[in-house]
Parts: sequence; structure tokens; C-alpha cells
Amino acid sequence: MSENCNAEVSEKKNLNFVEQIVFNDLQEGKNGGRLNTRFPPEPNGYLHIGHAKAICMDFGVAEKFGGTCNLRFDDTNPVKEDTEYVDAIREDIHWLGFDWADREYYASDYFPQLFDLAIRMIKEGKAYVDDQTSEEIAAQKGTPTRPGTNSPYRDRTPEENLDLFMRMNAGEFPDGARVLRAKIDMASDNMHFRDPIMYRIITKYPHHRTGTTWKVYPMYDFAHGQSDFFEGVTHSICTLEFVPHRPLYDYFAQELAKGGDYCPRQIEFNRLNLTYTVMSKRKLLQLVQEGLVAGWDDPRMPTISGMRRRGYTPQSIRNFIDTIGYTKYEALNSVSLLEHAVRDDLNRVATRVMAVVNPVKLVITNYPEGKVEQVSMENNPEDPQAGTHSMPFSREIYIERDDFMENPPKKFFRLAPGAEVRLKGAYIIKCENVVKDADGNITELHCTYDPETLSGMPGSMRKVKGTLHWVSASHAIDATVRLYDRLFNVENPAAETERDFREMLNPESLKTVTGVKVEPFLAENATQGAKFQFQRIGYFTPDYDSTAENLIFNRTIALKDTWEKVKS
Repeated sequence: MSENCNAEVSEKKNLNFVEQIVFNDLQEGKNGGRLNTRFPPEPNGYLHIGHAKAICMDFGVAEKFGGTCNLRFDDTNPVKEDTEYVDAIREDIHWLGFDWADREYYASDYFPQLFDLAIRMIKEGKAYVDDQTSEEIAAQKGTPTRPGTNSPYRDRTPEENLDLFMRMNAGEFPDGARVLRAKIDMASDNMHFRDPIMYRIITKYPHHRTGTTWKVYPMYDFAHGQSDFFEGVTHSICTLEFVPHRPLYDYFAQELAKGGDYCPRQIEFNRLNLTYTVMSKRKLLQLVQEGLVAGWDDPRMPTISGMRRRGYTPQSIRNFIDTIGYTKYEALNSVSLLEHAVRDDLNRVATRVMAVVNPVKLVITNYPEGKVEQVSMENNPEDPQAGTHSMPFSREIYIERDDFMENPPKKFFRLAPGAEVRLKGAYIIKCENVVKDADGNITELHCTYDPETLSGMPGSMRKVKGTLHWVSASHAIDATVRLYDRLFNVENPAAETERDFREMLNPESLKTVTGVKVEPFLAENATQGAKFQFQRIGYFTPDYDSTAENLIFNRTIALKDTWEKVKS
């Protein structure tokens, strides 16, 4: 075992079941004490949070035990693949805090070796070319309780199969006309053993790396384990849906291992499923292509790029994954757990600022006209090293319209006629008069202030129950905020089999609010990736569309979980 292993690992404490398997293999000296995992994404879409769980496992277990983890793109289907996805996947993995160094590979790197193996299996009578349609092959495979029937082409000679396979790759036959199948057992209890397809013809789409060199492409079950073998992967960690594939994985890998000391080991864990979320890459692509979201990185999407744009932190996602853990049983995790992890981390790192989303003007009638004070605001009470910043205070300010009521109920501790509140970081004020327009809408609040109550000064100890956020009217900067919420309004969209998933989209998942008033400090510090807590409102981050002239902020998350409150 590597000397880099933590002491806690050597004591075998707090290991999940995958880590325990790895630990035991290393203890037993398997693979010469070597550990090599891999993360094998298909470059046919953007990664989502389910992939983040796999990334944390594949790279994390390698880090924990002093091994290495490869990044290998499973690029065996040129119909759906694009270099855009390759670049996005790289960025997402780095953002989460992991790196593959010089170990970036592609399944297409092994196309020549895979082709040679297929030829060898044909010559040994272990593979044959089948002319049946995909529908005929599916029907002929039987059911879990009824054995399949042999293909009428199963007994072709190796010579005939080899000739046909070479002609398939020469482009002599149209897409779908023929496939290469492994000759295993059509009566096997494992459906995957019933002569699985190894290669199919794809001539209409050039490969993003190999161009038109190949006209036949390997299937996942044939390419994956072999690619692991070629790279020296010791532990091939994947999700539970691949449990029934494992015997076939081992079968093909043994064709290369031929009884040698080394053979990769497949281990499965439960995938990540979230409430109010869809994880199907096909459905996510549909949302993008139909314009139901603003791209793969729309902040409502469960993609890593969408979460990054929304303001989630890598640490919050990793903390969430650590919390839910890894098991051998599928589960539906509450998205509230993810949101709690995001709030918890943002509370630790976000800078506190003032912003008024729905402003109403408040005039402090006994405050000197033209006077401007700079009051001190704490940047983050959770971080003593974060320091402070100054904020202008003047005679006219904005407060939230919802923070005032003319006829408040009991326990309304905000502003009302005759009531006192503290303006955060500034003075205690008292509402004296309400100004309305001809339609009865409130246009201004007139208040007085107590000059002895400036926060932080000796006379500021007088207590009032309410504290409001505010911004100086003459110094405020206009901004736009995008208030994001859950994309679906159904807890488990995948379980709603009678409805199209698009019918379950939450119409309130995005609200755009203009005319928001923000303090000057926020405008000056709204750099890409910055994290802010708009006090008493929520956590926000500048959107990619934001500029110094047109500030746009995405709400990462509200301060409290209103969904769970509504449900209860």
C-alpha cells in the first residue's frame, strides 16, 4: 500500500464499502499493490450532479489511497458526441477540485486494439456477423424466463464472418445492415450473455477524433472493460445498473487477460437521484434543444455547469455527496439536503451586502440635507479575517416594500406607523407619516431618526425588535436579479409515467426582477464567481451576462427552505 495513505485509512475507520474493498485488495497485495481508477464520461452532453458523485468516488478513492485516476472519454458513438462536451467535462472536473495530470485517454485510442481483438474472436469462432434487424435480434433474445433462440447466421464459418466484418468496416454496407455479435449462450440466465452485439456500422457521422477512418464502432460492453485493461485500471467503479453487466465485463476482459495475474475489477454503488430533478441526459438534452431552459448551464439545470453559474460552490457539492454516502441500494435523496449544504458553505464564505429587491423610498426628515455618513459593515461574521467595508448613509434611503405595513398584525417587528426599527449598521428610526399617490399606493415613508443610536457607538445600546436592510437612495446602483427555484414542481418526475416530464416544469422556476437597488460596494466587487449574501434575502452571485454597466445577479438559494415549510 502507498505510503501516502492516511493513518485513518490504515486503521480502516470510516471507510465506505467501496473503500473497504480497495483497502483489502491493497492489503492483500493485489495488482502489485497498485491502485488505478478511472472516470469514463460519454462526451454526448454536460455532466450533472450524478456524475459529480462518480467523480468524487473515482478521483477521491485514488487520492485517499495514494493511487491514480484516469480521465477516459467513452467516445464510441460518433452520432451523439462533440468536442464541446469534452471541453465542458474537463472544466467541470477541475472546478470540483480534481485533476488527472497526463492521464487523459479516449476509448477511440484503443479502436485498433479492439478491432484486432474482434478479429481474433472471429477466427476463434467466438464472434459472428448477424444480418438481422435490431428488432429481430431483440425478439430472438427471449425473456428472463424464456431462453433465446439462435440467430440463423450464428453458424457462419470464421472465414465468412471475417470477410463480412472487414467489408463492414470498408463501408460496403449501410448503417444497421449488419452487426458483429459475440457467440456465448442464448439460453443464459443473464440476458447480457445472449450473444451481445460487439460492433455496429456507423457511416453517416464522422468521429470527432478519428474522422472517417472507421465504419464500425464498438459497443460499450465490449469497449469498456477492454479499455480498462489497456490502461491498467485496477478498480472499475460504476453505478448499480451495471451489476448485470459485470459477468460480461469479466468475460471480455478475460479474453485479454488469458489467465494472467492482472484483470480489472468492477465495483458498483448507488447512483445519485434527487427530488424535483430529472437526471436523464436524454431529457436534459430535450430541455436544451426545445428552448425550455437557456442552455446546459441554465442555473435551474442539475448540470455541474448550471450549478456553477447559479453560485453553488464545489465544496458544497462535495460536502453533500459525503453526507449521502455510497451504498448498494438505490435511494431518492431530498434536494433539501443539497440546498442545506450550499447554504452552509455560502454562510461560511459569502460577503454580506445590502440590496433592496422591491424598493420604497424612506425619507428621514430630521436628518440634515446633503449630509452623507460612511457606516461600517461587517463582511462576514463567520470569518473574523474578512474585515469590513463602508456604506454611505443619507437622508433618503430605500427599504423593502414588504418591510412596512400600515395595519400590521401582532408580532410584526418591522416598520409600521409609530413603530421603531433599527437600520442595520446605522440608526434607529421611527415612522411618522405615510405618503400615497392618487390611487392609494405608498410612494414614500417619512421617518425620524435618533442620532444617539448609531451602531457601534456608545449610545447605540437602546434595543428595538426589528432590524431592516437598506441602501442610500442617492448612492444606490440599479441591478437585475434572477430568482431561481426548482425546475420541477413534482417530487419525483421519473415516477410520473402517465405524464410527459415537460408538463411538470415549475412555471415559477425563474422570476426576473429589475429596478433592484444595491449598495456601491456590491457594484465595485461583482466579479465573476463572487459570492454574496444579500442580507435578509438570500445568496447571490453575478451572472455571466453581468457587466459593470448592467449588473445581473443570480439567486443561488434563499436563506431558508421555503419548500419544506410549505410541504409541512
